[in-house]
Amino acid sequence: MSFWKRMFGSKEQTPEVSPEETPPVEKEQPEETQVLKEKEQGFFQKLVSGLEKTKASFVHQVERIMTGRKVDEELFEELEEILIQADCGVHTSLFLVDQLRERARMEKITEAEDLQAVLVEEIVDLLQKNASPLKTPTETPYVIMVVGVNGAGKTTTIGKLAYRFKQENAKVLLAAGDTFRAGAIEQLQVWGNRVGVEVIAHQEGADPAAVAYDAVNAAKARGSDVLILDTAGRLQTKVNLMSELAKVHRVVTRELGRELDEILLVVDATTGQNALSQGKIFKEAVPLTGIALTKLDGTAKGGIVLALANELDLAVKLVGVGEQYEDLQDFEPNTFAAALFGTNKNA
Repeated sequence: MSFWKRMFGSKEQTPEVSPEETPPVEKEQPEETQVLKEKEQGFFQKLVSGLEKTKASFVHQVERIMTGRKVDEELFEELEEILIQADCGVHTSLFLVDQLRERARMEKITEAEDLQAVLVEEIVDLLQKNASPLKTPTETPYVIMVVGVNGAGKTTTIGKLAYRFKQENAKVLLAAGDTFRAGAIEQLQVWGNRVGVEVIAHQEGADPAAVAYDAVNAAKARGSDVLILDTAGRLQTKVNLMSELAKVHRVVTRELGRELDEILLVVDATTGQNALSQGKIFKEAVPLTGIALTKLDGTAKGGIVLALANELDLAVKLVGVGEQYEDLQDFEPNTFAAALFGTNKNA
């Protein structure tokens, strides 16, 4: 069943039925199910391909040190170094190694090769701790605010999200809230034209909060199902940027009369540990609900997924592994582990 039907039910008008009539039972659509399965398999293969660089620098190194060895302290120290080099973060790397030490002791694991499966289990458990999909819509407009530094892929992520919702027959509206970066408004309008959705925009240099105000009220007036707000990624100082984002957030919540459905931090996976510092700074300004991790196919340090999920206490909700519209997908810990380690994704 499609996202929009699943969340809101069919948007089509239900014909009136007389008491004597029995409405026809909607039959399952095997063709639609097959198409969905093929899409999932296609994305899984892209995820596998996208993680090749990480597999070479991380998984293959783990396999190397765990082949034909006994479990000892030297092994744990080498594993710790590999985890840190894969951008899992010092805190997360130490945590994982400590978990392995304890499980090796409790389960009397003596062969290093047996420890690899335990490592995969611990990684999945760590990711599951904060895992959650995009919030289920309960009322319209369903509002997503997208934040992140310039170059992280905010506009592309917004375009792909708009395409995703449009495919579900949702009426989507975009707001060009990055009024400071030259060409940002035009870039979002290009995406709007490609996907076939409207864009609320002011002049370059305009007040982003004013754009947000107009966008929320336009979404209400036009009966939009989804509103996605772009925001600035860089102002003159960090303080100015965070103050501006906080102001936009206040305006949107006031006009909605409730909290936003999602506030997503877009992070470029290739930036490594800088992604952690970005997340901590943005969390101070707005109540982030999750992370959209872009360019995962371009980095050898996919361990940043673990660091983000563990140290920011935030769910990685979306991952991007390519340039196509469909290449932004929901993040699922078991699928990630299966793509990275070659395990059973249904386990």
